[in-house]
Amino acid sequence: MADIDVLVVGAGPVGLTAAAELRRHGVDCRIVDRLAGPQPYAKAIGIQPRTLEVWDDMGLARGALEAAVPHRGQLVFIDGKPSPQVELTLPPEVPYPFATLPQYATERLLAEHLARFGTQVERPTELRSVEAHADEVEAVLAHADGRTERLTARYVVGCDGAHSVVRKAAGLTFEGDAFPEQYMIGDVELDWELPVGYSMRSVNMDANGSMSDMLICIPMPGVRRYWLSMLRPGDHAGAEDGPSAPDGMGDGHGPDLRQIQAVLDRLAPEPTTASTLRWSSAFRVSHRLVNRYRNGRLFVAGDAAHINPPIGGQGLNTGVQDAYNLAWKLALAVRGLATDDVLESYHAERHPIAKEVVDRTVRHARSEGHARSGLGNKGDDAETTLRRQAQLLVAYPDSPLIQPKEADGTPAAGPAGGDRAPDCRGLVSEAATYPRRLFDLLRTPRHVLLLFAGPEHSTGESAARLEACAAEAHRAAHGLLDTYLITAAEVPQDLGPVTLHLPRVRDTEGEFRDAYAPRDGEALLIRPDGYVSGRFHPAVPERLTDHLRRTFA
Repeated sequence: MADIDVLVVGAGPVGLTAAAELRRHGVDCRIVDRLAGPQPYAKAIGIQPRTLEVWDDMGLARGALEAAVPHRGQLVFIDGKPSPQVELTLPPEVPYPFATLPQYATERLLAEHLARFGTQVERPTELRSVEAHADEVEAVLAHADGRTERLTARYVVGCDGAHSVVRKAAGLTFEGDAFPEQYMIGDVELDWELPVGYSMRSVNMDANGSMSDMLICIPMPGVRRYWLSMLRPGDHAGAEDGPSAPDGMGDGHGPDLRQIQAVLDRLAPEPTTASTLRWSSAFRVSHRLVNRYRNGRLFVAGDAAHINPPIGGQGLNTGVQDAYNLAWKLALAVRGLATDDVLESYHAERHPIAKEVVDRTVRHARSEGHARSGLGNKGDDAETTLRRQAQLLVAYPDSPLIQPKEADGTPAAGPAGGDRAPDCRGLVSEAATYPRRLFDLLRTPRHVLLLFAGPEHSTGESAARLEACAAEAHRAAHGLLDTYLITAAEVPQDLGPVTLHLPRVRDTEGEFRDAYAPRDGEALLIRPDGYVSGRFHPAVPERLTDHLRRTFA
């Protein structure tokens, strides 16, 4: 019998997310990190709206929103001339904005959240070796006091960065390259009068139309505090490869205030003085992608699986969502409730997402030289580009766990199987007089079944059939299912002689109808990670339970 269910290696944002989600799903785990303590550097700072939705589900959105600042848009200057201003404004049904938060603050929030489950990061504890067998994994840990510990785990999740010990032990490749340019970053205060909450991108182009100089300034929490990224002039030895600043920030290779000021003097849109340098570093931009997210009982996530140009803040957010995707699946496997497809779906779902992010950011960096903003694919309109950058378009339509669209016909509108489940407001339950959000119902480590009752399904046999669907689905999911009956606004709150034992929620403002376009008598199944598992119209127990058996053994 293994000593622990899951060993998580690496206590950055990705490892902390994995451990916290495993604990929320009831899994016993340990998390180790080779460093003596968290690093006090900003590093990755961009937080996408989808990541805030993930944190909402985890239960730490409030702390993140109090610590972060909104990222409202970007001011763009090319050869000193202003280009059209970019506004990062999403539709009102998206509950969270783009934001910035220093990585050390992200790690603090996640570590405090994890501690509420009684789990602390074990530091400094280094994974020396790991060997997977058919029924468990053997790991050797080295502690600060010189003690060597041997333990067994049912699974190991490597969130241990670009030089991952877990990835190497799993025999996974990590193909890619690095751009020849070197970059400098710095965390400073600027005394200019640019609009609060806006980043600034300024580039100069040479006679061939290639970028010859660059400055990006992104606002951070604090008074006039910015994260700066600049081209490093000359070929300086000592810059390390990486998707962002390397671990050794402040090691003497980063720029000092004088060097940062020289860049500002060349590229800032108005005179400004840099002060209060907190840290700086130099790095090369790498892009790499693992060939497999899993080998048996070994998994990788975050920088251990993918690194990409730091354009649009995609790296940290993609890694957090790796961990969020994997944790609920491991929890089912630990309980012995998962089908064979469940763990394999981690690679099937997340590898294409990482490949798209790496390819897109590399393509943008090479073809546009940072001269223009935007991360959309060619042909995307402005709203699609913004939703893609917000990671709201991440979807898993080809996953083995997802009901194919053709199974019930493609809905006229609303999310299909594999799509993100959007939020909506104005839902009123019988037990509360105030309106709720759909995300309030989805904030659970279980699957959620939404049964929609319009005028034809609010009474008689139709309503009874919906309740029978709920009962059979609950059994097929081994009880790991929450069910709600959502009634249309025009359906009377009193359903008359029909007695249903399901929590009822009324779509008083019609926002659920607008967001999901539900058909009368339809069932929508939402996974624990907030993606639509399938839509079933009409909802009948056999079809719903057959689908649940894709996930539940």
